[in-house]
Amino acid sequence: MPSLPRPSARFRRPLLSALVLAAMLAGGAHAALPPAVDGQALPSLAPMLEKTTPAVVNIASKTRVAVRNPYFDDPIFRRFFGVPNMPRERVQQSLGSGVIVDANKGYVLTNNHVVEGADDISVTVADGHTVKAKLIGTDPDTDLAVLQIPTGKLTALPLADSSQLRVGDFVVAIGEPFGLGQTVTSGIVSALGRSGLRGSGYQNFIQTDASINPGNSGGPLVNLRGELVGINSMIYSPSGGNVGIGFAIPSNLAADVMRQLIQSGEVKRGALGVEAQDVTPQLANMLGIDDRKGAVVTRVRAKSPAESAGLKPGDVIVSLNGKTVASEQDLRNVEGLTAPGAAVDVGVLREGKPLTINTALKVNETVVLKGETLDPRLAGVQFGEISDGLRRQGVGGVSVTRIAENSRAFATGLRNGDLIVAVNRRDLEGSTDFSRLVGAHPRQLMLTLLRGEEAFYLLLQ
Repeated sequence: MPSLPRPSARFRRPLLSALVLAAMLAGGAHAALPPAVDGQALPSLAPMLEKTTPAVVNIASKTRVAVRNPYFDDPIFRRFFGVPNMPRERVQQSLGSGVIVDANKGYVLTNNHVVEGADDISVTVADGHTVKAKLIGTDPDTDLAVLQIPTGKLTALPLADSSQLRVGDFVVAIGEPFGLGQTVTSGIVSALGRSGLRGSGYQNFIQTDASINPGNSGGPLVNLRGELVGINSMIYSPSGGNVGIGFAIPSNLAADVMRQLIQSGEVKRGALGVEAQDVTPQLANMLGIDDRKGAVVTRVRAKSPAESAGLKPGDVIVSLNGKTVASEQDLRNVEGLTAPGAAVDVGVLREGKPLTINTALKVNETVVLKGETLDPRLAGVQFGEISDGLRRQGVGGVSVTRIAENSRAFATGLRNGDLIVAVNRRDLEGSTDFSRLVGAHPRQLMLTLLRGEEAFYLLLQ
């Protein structure tokens, strides 16, 4: 039998190292890898993780959900059986993760959906003790929230410049999936600037194949230096399990949202002042354009930057500050992620001819309604417009942005974060409908609420 050729000297050392490693792995269940093979230290993420994992926290929130029985809405039934006019409640619990970003002030970044509508938020830090958290503010349109916990021996993660990320960079996701305890997964940056995902507001996601599972939400995505590059937010999962497509909110976006929430409790965004829709093949033919991508301007708001700059209905916006606009969603993304007052170059097709329009974005003013000015039963409650993401899904109404715990509405069961989609069974499009219906002071005020995945009635006498 002919002998196999002997490997050259150039390949002997790596081959010997591989054989030694294989022999040690096969040597029994108790065999351990050596700290070095052939004088070379084995690569490990352990040193970096020892510094970063103490900054990762577990977040547990509780939300009281009113449970109504149709008989309880009948005043005769309540009077006959002596049932008090109070909704029964059950408690929903939610688990997620977060990351400490300021050890001196105790600020924690997480996802809005982890704490949305919560009545009670608890944070468990790395040493195992649990503290109550204060909600500083939330931004549903980017799915971010800022909490504050008591300071002490806290560890914070430094924020990296996420604009420097490249496809192929190694990243590590840290969190507490399925309540199992702190878990680390690794992968690479699969794509940057992802948008067009259903059910989310302003989108500029980092895509990664590092495993992100339920409970990882709000946890950090870090680079190999242990710096925060993103906040884990969601996965794409046609099967319900992890398929290697996860999404994180870039740290630069998270830092800007956090700064505004800490300073003012709300996020202000730029607005061009147009309403638009996607270009369809039919519209492209009507407008005489070959490219069937872009956002067609359907309305220009009065006194807006768009009006001052000369934008017209029928113009097709194809870029904003050099970023391609292929749809109405793209326009909203770039517009909403650009700071108010920023100068922008708007690429437009008008009657098939390209032109560039220069203007500056204005603050997108949000509507704030105070309950006491509408109806005494809503004193102590503040309402605002619902997020753009929900509006694009066909949901209309207003959201509860603030509520006093000693208010009548709170005692009846209304909670911060609730969405009011109907008044006395009349659907709402927005704040104008809500003001009109509630301002009429109806004798019975029945609100249709959405809270998480629950929908129910709340009766205010």
